[in-house]
Amino acid sequence: MRMSWLNKTWVRIAFHTAAWIIVFSLPFLLRRYPATDAPKDPDENGFFLMNNLTALLWIGTFYFNAYILTPRFIYPKRYFYYFLIVLGLFAFIMAVHSWLFVSLITDKAFLLSRSIGFNIPPFMLAIAVSTTYRMIIDKNKTDKLLQQKQEENFKSELSFLRSQVSPHFMFNVLNNILALARLKSDQLEPTIFKLSTLMRYMLYETDEEKVSLQKEIDYLNSYIDLQKQRVGGKVKLDVNIPQAGAHYEIAPMLLIPFIENAFKHGTGHIKNAQINISMYVEHNILNFVVRNRYDVGETSESKDKTSGIGLTNVMRRLNLLYSGKHDLLITKEDGWFVVSLQINLV
Repeated sequence: MRMSWLNKTWVRIAFHTAAWIIVFSLPFLLRRYPATDAPKDPDENGFFLMNNLTALLWIGTFYFNAYILTPRFIYPKRYFYYFLIVLGLFAFIMAVHSWLFVSLITDKAFLLSRSIGFNIPPFMLAIAVSTTYRMIIDKNKTDKLLQQKQEENFKSELSFLRSQVSPHFMFNVLNNILALARLKSDQLEPTIFKLSTLMRYMLYETDEEKVSLQKEIDYLNSYIDLQKQRVGGKVKLDVNIPQAGAHYEIAPMLLIPFIENAFKHGTGHIKNAQINISMYVEHNILNFVVRNRYDVGETSESKDKTSGIGLTNVMRRLNLLYSGKHDLLITKEDGWFVVSLQINLV
């Protein structure tokens, strides 16, 4: 739920006005009134006026301390100067209060010690509350700016990671087309058409934070079809990716690196090359498994360093996009490289 209306100026003014009305109404609401036959204090009206005018001093103290003293002296830790100014402020308030007393109260004598004891508690309360208020406001503002900065970094990082995925995909597909052109295959034209469809998806769909899962499935199936043309019958492919519910969404191009990785390291001079790809959704959980045989003698130095972004970036994307909502397991066992991924789609 958005609460941006709370930041509007008129809302803040209304809130502060209501708060001050409540604060200064409490003494009158809790006041014990004398019996009707009791003699009336001749200075009652004078005390009433003096107390209300003094209340304006507490309001001024609150905002003066919150917006001037706290940021200029508390934050820079200039406590000595802060103490002197607060002491001077209290002396000024006492001078005004004594003048009000002498001017409005005619039947009683002014006692400085009694007046100080009466005014210190509200003065200290105004100072303490206003300092706390300013610190809370600044803390919320800092947290908001930090959140905005993190969101911008988040978007920039995702954009960077996504830009690394796309060139690798294009590198592989263009190699496929080059191979078809050399063979003068009849599949060249439909392959180029399919590539243009994929390019359209990459250019116009993947700018969104999420796309429909079915569009992502169509993208994966098209990519797999292009890879089938490249590997021919040299690799046994077992693909099971059924249609998905129309309401499911997923981050675009999130799964393709796993399939790219399988075709990169699961083909070539591998004996009994085989790639198994399956995906289904059950109870709002996407289950995605990619298995491929790999050369157990292959080392990191023997890999093609000019292509492939590895799985590090896609794992980074998963942590950014689905933190706490995914489970990724990558294992190597008995000549099989297995990627098992579960994502909560809701």
